[in-house]
Amino acid sequence: MSRTFASTADPETWSTFEEALSTATRPDVSGIGFVFTSDDPYVGVDLDDCRDPESGAFDPDAIRIVTRLQSYTEVSPSGTGVHVIARGRLPGGPRRRGGVEMYDDARFFTMTGDRVQGTPERACVRPSALRWVHASYVADDDDEGPDEAVSSRVAQVGSVSTTMDDTEVLQRAKAAKNGEKFSRLWNGSISGYESHSEADMALCCLLAFWTGGDDVQMDRLFRESGLLREKWDEVHFSDGATYGERTIERAIVRTDDLYR
Repeated sequence: MSRTFASTADPETWSTFEEALSTATRPDVSGIGFVFTSDDPYVGVDLDDCRDPESGAFDPDAIRIVTRLQSYTEVSPSGTGVHVIARGRLPGGPRRRGGVEMYDDARFFTMTGDRVQGTPERACVRPSALRWVHASYVADDDDEGPDEAVSSRVAQVGSVSTTMDDTEVLQRAKAAKNGEKFSRLWNGSISGYESHSEADMALCCLLAFWTGGDDVQMDRLFRESGLLREKWDEVHFSDGATYGERTIERAIVRTDDLYR
C-alpha cells in the first residue's frame, strides 16, 4: 500500500479492500476510503449536518432521503451526517446543493462501518430512488437541459408513494380493468406464462404502474405476493445485484405509463 496521499484520479494510489483493512489499525492510518468510479455500479449520497451526534436523531429531509433510498447507510466520521451507498447511475447536472451531495465518479467517501440501525446491510439497486433524490434535492430548479425528460419522470416516481399506502395500491390494482390478471399473479399463478420469471416480470410491471415506479414499495409488495421465492434475494449478476433488484429495475424501465 502506498504511503503517499491517494488521488481519485490515480488508480496507482489505491489498494484493495483487503489491503486497506489490514492496515486500518496502524497508528498512522485514520480510516478507510472508497473511491467511486465509472467502472463500478455504486453511488454515494452524502448528507451533511443532518444528525444529532448525542441522540442520533435525524432531521426531516435526511429521514425522507434515507427512507426513500432504503440502502446501506452509515454514520459519517463527524457523527453529524450520514453516507448512503446504493447501486445505480446519476443523471447529468449538479452533484451538490446545500447539505446534499451525490457522486458516482471521481470522489471518495471515508467509511466508518457504523451502519444506521434499520437500514440494509448491503448496497441495493435503487435507480429510480436515486433519480428522485437528485431531482428533489440536488438538480437546479430551473434546469431545462437534456435531463428534463428524466426529471419529469422522476416527478411521477414517488408521487404515488407519498399518497397511497400498500393497502390502497392493492385495492386499486385488484379493482382495475386488468384486476383479474393482477389477482392471479398476486396469488402466485404463472398460468399463461412460459416461466416463473416471466410471471415475476409481469407482476412487477403492474406494481411499477400502481406505485409510480417506487422500487422500494414494489419490493415490499412483491414479497407479500404468492410469486415470492428464494431466488428473489439471490445474487445473479456480476455487479452484485440480486434477481429481485434487477427484475424491479427492468420493470420500471419497461413501464412508460405510471398511475397518477
